[in-house]
Amino acid sequence: MTILLIWVIAFALILYFTYARWDKGISQGLDKVLPGVLKSHGENRLMWSVVLAILGATTLVRPVDILLVVLLLAIIGIIAVKLATWLSGKFTH
Repeated sequence: MTILLIWVIAFALILYFTYARWDKGISQGLDKVLPGVLKSHGENRLMWSVVLAILGATTLVRPVDILLVVLLLAIIGIIAVKLATWLSGKFTH
């Protein structure tokens, strides 16, 4: 129950601060990282604030789980890129 309470408090604080400071730098920072299709453009302020709050609160409460998911996604991404490179080389010859 304590972990849930800490997560809810962290979620609420992160949501509040990301939503309140959206125009003061969070939107620009997010736009630098995201591809063009996912850029915030101001209309997705609430959605991106909620997403950042969920990720931030989960990272604070369960950092090992987040680290393992990031490592797993990185391994899957590397395998996908290598496979795509291999397949594109195989079909071009």
